[in-house]
Order: sequence, then structure tokens, then C-alpha cells
Amino acid sequence: MKCISVYTSDFEVFSDIYEKVLATPIAENEEKQVEGVTVNGSGEVPESYLDRMKLKPDVVVMKLKSKDITILQHKNVFEIFIPEGKSMIH
Repeated sequence: MKCISVYTSDFEVFSDIYEKVLATPIAENEEKQVEGVTVNGSGEVPESYLDRMKLKPDVVVMKLKSKDITILQHKNVFEIFIPEGKSMIH
């Protein structure tokens, strides 16, 4: 799975820029600014990472079933997980 990290603790800010983040081409380990918020292409992560994070009590899990995207929120970061082979722009 491809992971994109969005560094904000504010859900409203994340919600406002989410679509722009998905539409922004970002390479692994590349850092960009989207409307003043730092976004990082965290690269490929194993499914086991996602499974472990879902079990932590301080992690919020959101699932966009229509796009098969999972979003985790913990501390001051949102992590967007996109399955391999999926286009980020829908």
C-alpha cells in the first residue's frame, strides 16, 4: 500500500485539503506543501503496519469504501493508505 502522511492535527484542515493531496503527484520521501500543510510521500508500507495501527487505542480509523482508501489519524498526522494499482485521482 502507498502511504501519504499529512501533518496536521486539525480534522477540518485535513478535510479541506484531502482531495488536493490525492491529486498532488508526490514521490516516495518527497515533501510538499498543500495550502500550508506539510505532506510527505511515505512510500510503500506493508498491510501488517496498517493492521497494527488499527489496534492502537489512540488511532482513529476512517475507511472510504468507494475508493478503497483507509485513513488513520494519530497525534498530529493523518496517514492515507492507497492500495497498489489504484489511481489516486478519482
